[in-house]
Amino acid sequence: MSDNWVIPKNSRLYNKTTGFSFFYYIILFLFFAFIGWVWEVVLCLFTMQAFINRGVLFGPWLPVYGAGGLFLYFLLFRLKKHPIWIFLLATAICSVLEYFSSWFLEKLWGIRWWDYSDSFLNLHGRICLLCSVGFGIGALLIIYVFIPFWEKRYEKIPSPIRKTLGIILLLLFIADATYAAVAPNIGHGITS
Repeated sequence: MSDNWVIPKNSRLYNKTTGFSFFYYIILFLFFAFIGWVWEVVLCLFTMQAFINRGVLFGPWLPVYGAGGLFLYFLLFRLKKHPIWIFLLATAICSVLEYFSSWFLEKLWGIRWWDYSDSFLNLHGRICLLCSVGFGIGALLIIYVFIPFWEKRYEKIPSPIRKTLGIILLLLFIADATYAAVAPNIGHGITS
């Protein structure tokens, strides 16, 4: 299997045989999903003065942040020498991803999980300027802070522990996603 076009060969995560490490991506996906969940919970603490477990799932992760983080890394890593391009592309890409996610969740369950209608320069309440700029800043953090930090730490974890951790986290995530597919998290303060 060759994913060499995706993984930069100078990256520590590049595997000469397969081009990638499955557990590297599973853990990185869930790391980004967790960081997104923490971000959303902190925002709710400040804006609503309440702890709210944001998102469709029940666990401490928001898959859209996991998918978005990985996607941005794959797409933008090669532009590491061009932070302005990273910012602009990430702002546009994440805005499209957030808009589509909002639309998809509303069509699937008939519920809006967020609404930016009161925010400056919003589009149908699904995206707004402030959040889009935040995603651009987030991409810069991914490329210049999180990935270098993660690669150094990941290499130090013994392979059996990485695999065990990856399997456990993946099974927990799958169980949560399966349950949420039937009964999504729609408690107080979660949906608009």
